[in-house]
Amino acid sequence: MRLRHTLGAALGAVALVATLPASASAATGDFSYKYVGLDGTVQSVTLPDPQSPGCITLPEVADPGSSEPAFTPHNDTDTWVMVFTEPDCTGNSWTLRPHGHPATDRLKLRSVFLTDRH
Repeated sequence: MRLRHTLGAALGAVALVATLPASASAATGDFSYKYVGLDGTVQSVTLPDPQSPGCITLPEVADPGSSEPAFTPHNDTDTWVMVFTEPDCTGNSWTLRPHGHPATDRLKLRSVFLTDRH
């Protein structure tokens, strides 16, 4: 009888652990970019330890009809990053290596895909 209860409790614990969501991963480091704000001044944004893998549409420049794209991306994370010219990781793309130098201000972007490749 005791063995049956112990076995039932062990199976219940295994089932509980199996149903827990997997912990989210994040790139380690910062991803940053610049954009021109509504007042015409250049603004800088830093995303510390961004979620990866996944696509991030940059909120300040998400609407092509009302904003210029962001520029000068800098991937100082530990993962490879793809930057895209359009929202939702669409359009032309370029790949930035981990812990790279800031890209030129001629590289325009509206969204970023952080890979899980280190």
